[in-house]
Amino acid sequence: MGRNFIFFGPPGSGKGTQASTFSKEYGLCHLSTGDALREAIRNGSEMGKKAEEKMKSGGLVSDDIVTGIIRENLVTPACKNGFILDGFPRTLPQADSLDTMLKKNNKSLEHVIVLGVEDDVVVKRISGRLSHPASGRIYNKYFRPPKVEGKDDVTGEPLTQRDDDNETAIKTRLDAYHKYADSLIKYYDGKGLVRKVNAQQPINTVYNQVKKYFDN
Repeated sequence: MGRNFIFFGPPGSGKGTQASTFSKEYGLCHLSTGDALREAIRNGSEMGKKAEEKMKSGGLVSDDIVTGIIRENLVTPACKNGFILDGFPRTLPQADSLDTMLKKNNKSLEHVIVLGVEDDVVVKRISGRLSHPASGRIYNKYFRPPKVEGKDDVTGEPLTQRDDDNETAIKTRLDAYHKYADSLIKYYDGKGLVRKVNAQQPINTVYNQVKKYFDN
């Protein structure tokens, strides 16, 4: 049967970090839709070829192709102990296809972990991010500011910010997240699978609250 989870969370919620941590700790495969898509294209799998063809023509990758790429991954040895889906499903048809896929393989979802962060906190978390490229040190002008504004604490060199870490771009990403996630969370809540975690707490606190769903 395996241990099978879905993680939902807005940008800046720490979803990818938590999913990666738990996948390693419990020997589960971590399937991020974007990573799985790129890997399928690199490997030249059947679905990867279809996705590449669609993208080259300027079209959107269809639900069938995305679901097919997830299906290809779920039968690999890496996923034999179970999986954590990160960024899939994104539509109700994808959720239905996942249900069918799991049922055919005598599998089921154990928990749908929802990492909740208020939109205004997401904006501050992301728009406030500053980094020192040479060392990888990360700061946040709202939550963890450098000792000297705009300067790395150790070297005094200038800190940088990603071009897309601005308020307008972040709000666009949040809108896109809510458009698909809100209806899917409601869908899985109707199945009794949703487990909500307050991801505005310190990262270790969030980890411990998520961990209880893996250990029960």
